[in-house]
Amino acid sequence: MGGARAAAPGLREDGGMTPPGRFGGCGEPSPHKRPFRFLLTLPTTGPDATPAPLPEFVTDIRQGRYGPFDTIGEVGRAAEVTGFDGVVAPFAPDAEESLVVVAGLLRHNRWIHGVAGFHPGVGTPVYAAKLSASLQRFTEDRFGWWPVVDLPPATARAHGDFLEGPDRYARADEFLSIAKGVWEHEDYTYEGRFFQVLAGGFQGPLAGRRFPAVHLSGVSADALDLSAKHADVHVFDVTDDLDALIADLGERAAGHGRSVASGLRLSVAAREDEAEAHAVRNVPEHALTGSFEQVAAELRGYADRGVSTFVLEPPPRVEEIYRLGEQLLPLFVREHAHVD
Repeated sequence: MGGARAAAPGLREDGGMTPPGRFGGCGEPSPHKRPFRFLLTLPTTGPDATPAPLPEFVTDIRQGRYGPFDTIGEVGRAAEVTGFDGVVAPFAPDAEESLVVVAGLLRHNRWIHGVAGFHPGVGTPVYAAKLSASLQRFTEDRFGWWPVVDLPPATARAHGDFLEGPDRYARADEFLSIAKGVWEHEDYTYEGRFFQVLAGGFQGPLAGRRFPAVHLSGVSADALDLSAKHADVHVFDVTDDLDALIADLGERAAGHGRSVASGLRLSVAAREDEAEAHAVRNVPEHALTGSFEQVAAELRGYADRGVSTFVLEPPPRVEEIYRLGEQLLPLFVREHAHVD
C-alpha cells in the first residue's frame, strides 16, 4: 500500500524492535522530539461501535458475524499498515472503556502507539501507573495517556466525582506527580490534598519502562499550567486561538525548564476532488474538507504555525482510514520535504 512503512525494522539499543517510521519512528523517546505525528481517533461510540443485539441463546459471536471490537480492530490495523503513528481511544461516558480498547489494539498490532483517555478522579495514581507499567512492558513502550480533567458537571457526578473548579486541576497535578514519582523512584513519599503515598515506588518487572507520553487539552490558564508542568503534547481544537495559545503554552513550559509539543484535533473529509469531499455526509461544521491536496496544504499551514501532532477524526469507516493513510499523509510528507 502507498502509505505502508517501507523500511525493515531495526534493533534498538535496549534490544527492542523499532521500525524507522515515516514521522520519526515509533521508538522516539518523546512526542515533542519527532517532527510530526499523526494520530487517529477510534470509533468507540456511536452505531459503528455498537454490536447488533443477539438472541439470548447465542453465546459465541465469532462465527459469521462481527463482535463488539471488530470494527475498532479493523480501524487499528488500517491505521498501522497505512503509516499512522498512533490511535486515540477517547474518554466518553457512552463509549467503550478506553484502557481496554487500547490494550486490545496494542496486543494485535506491532508498531502503532495507543493513547487512552481517562478521568484522573476515578482511580489512584499508583494503580494507574502500575497498570501502565505492565502495558509498557508488554507493548515495548507504545502506551500513552490522555487525562481528561474538565468534565461536564453532570458527567463527573455520574462517575462519582463531585470535585469542582480549580480543584480538578490541582488533583490532576497531584495525580501526575505521584504517577511519575512512583515510576521513577523506589522509595517515594507524597503528602497531598487529594492523594497520599508512603514509601511507594516500582521495582522488579515494573521498573525501567518509559513513562506514558502525556497528552492534555484545554485553553484555561489552569489547563495550560498543568500541561506546562506535565504534558508531552497539548492538544488544541481547530476553533481555538491557536497562535496565542501556542505562544502562551511555550512561555509557561519554559518556566518549568520544559518544552511541550502542540497538537491539533481535526475532523477530516478528504477525497480526490473538492466536490466529492463536500458530498460526504454528517461532517462536522469545522472539518477540513476538500481534495487530498487541499487538506494536505491546510495541515501544512498548521504545521508552519507550530503544530506537530495531528489528531485526525475522519468519518468512522475503515475505508476512510485507508484514504487518509494512502493518499493524504504521503502528500503532507512530500509538501513538508519540498518546503523544508
